[in-house]
Amino acid sequence: MAFAEYADYDGLGLAGLVAKKKIKASELVEEAIRRAEALNPKLNAIVFKDYDNARAAAKGKQKGVFAGVPFLIKDIAALTKGMPTRQGSRFMPDIPSDHDMILVERYRASGLIPLGKTNVPEFGLVPTTESKLYGPARNPWNPEHSTGGSSGGSAAAVAAGIVPLAHANDGGGSIRIPASCCGLVGLKPTRARMTYGPDMSEGLDGLASDHVVSRSVRDTAAALDATQGSVAGDPYWAPPAEKSYLEAMKRKPKKLRIAVSTKKLDGRDQHPDCLAAVKHAARLCEKLGHEVEEAAPALDQTAMMPGFMILWSCGLAAGIDGLGKLTGQIPSRQLFEGLTWGLYQMGKSIPASDYLQAKMMLDGAARIMAKFHETYDVWLTATLGGPPVKLGTFDMEEEDPAKAFAPLIDYVPFTAMQNVTGQPSINLPLYWNREGLPVGTQFVGRYGDETTLLKLAGQLEKAQPWAQRYKQVKVQ
Repeated sequence: MAFAEYADYDGLGLAGLVAKKKIKASELVEEAIRRAEALNPKLNAIVFKDYDNARAAAKGKQKGVFAGVPFLIKDIAALTKGMPTRQGSRFMPDIPSDHDMILVERYRASGLIPLGKTNVPEFGLVPTTESKLYGPARNPWNPEHSTGGSSGGSAAAVAAGIVPLAHANDGGGSIRIPASCCGLVGLKPTRARMTYGPDMSEGLDGLASDHVVSRSVRDTAAALDATQGSVAGDPYWAPPAEKSYLEAMKRKPKKLRIAVSTKKLDGRDQHPDCLAAVKHAARLCEKLGHEVEEAAPALDQTAMMPGFMILWSCGLAAGIDGLGKLTGQIPSRQLFEGLTWGLYQMGKSIPASDYLQAKMMLDGAARIMAKFHETYDVWLTATLGGPPVKLGTFDMEEEDPAKAFAPLIDYVPFTAMQNVTGQPSINLPLYWNREGLPVGTQFVGRYGDETTLLKLAGQLEKAQPWAQRYKQVKVQ
């Protein structure tokens, strides 16, 4: 049966209905499938459907904080039994996994029911989702615009009300960027807060982290409770976690000292929409009793970006070569987009000594941020360098990494820094521009301190609720 109010609930809200026997998990799954079938031809958010297994799971006994809640998994990293993980690339065979990664096991244990996989750019390299393999994902707020990337399909599905939350991961902003573009909550956890076991030791030499995009702060907190934690054999562990992030975020934060940056790290002006979003968030924080002042850490983005690109290109090269060995394929230009091929060639050419020097240089940024947070509890920035761009803005066939990434870096001037330092950071949907497009703001916390970010996010959500905004989404 149709459940007209489905999209009015977040994940915990839907689970509450199941727990009170007001609706069955099977009915929620059918409603999610109905919405997916109606909206996905317009959004191209879902690239693999696993409806039969979802229906079977919904008939079983439901338990966990998200018991019976429909869910989607991003087509990068999170191996899921019965589903292929192609990473948006023609080079990746369409072969279903024979097991779940630990993260997916934890999603299932929390009660989430996966329906399928979501759209991504090739290997998650860019902040827009429009690969040759899958085609463009479209923004529910305006289908001519990008969903962001690389978790663009997940963000589109959540913003459109297909599922209340979805898996995402982030190696340079890929949770926070689509959350900004689609008007969602997007938390990148502290490095090593999530395990990559049993298949990988870490993501991109520590740059990457997994979590979700969601409509509510409490869903983000509850999902963190359900999935956080290292396992034996992981290369390193995050600082001790909160006993319950969900309970912690309900408490009012102490008076915080918040640094706000109204310019990009290189000193250039921000896009007027981003500046307006940052100033709006800063004023809201002040009204809530926090101390806000203009300040920025002494980070030299121009000097650090080459080092970041070394790690990214070498990580890509290792991944492609490893995949080639597993599948018996030889990487060739015609199997990849131009940008991917150029970055792969760059990674293959970098000596190990250069890689290690780049790693040491980037590690220095964590020291700079630790010093900065001796003074400030939170750093407030724009999430992006502009509102969601139109699809087709970026050239994915440019093989020169320097030329290809210059406009991309300008579009994402802040988010990669937290991947370098390992800090938690969260996008919040506090502002929409005159064209009706969401323009997110980013809050960065101390290493290991998701608690402060979630408390502040919960306070901001209560002061300026954004849930009613989703009713305005009109998928054309």
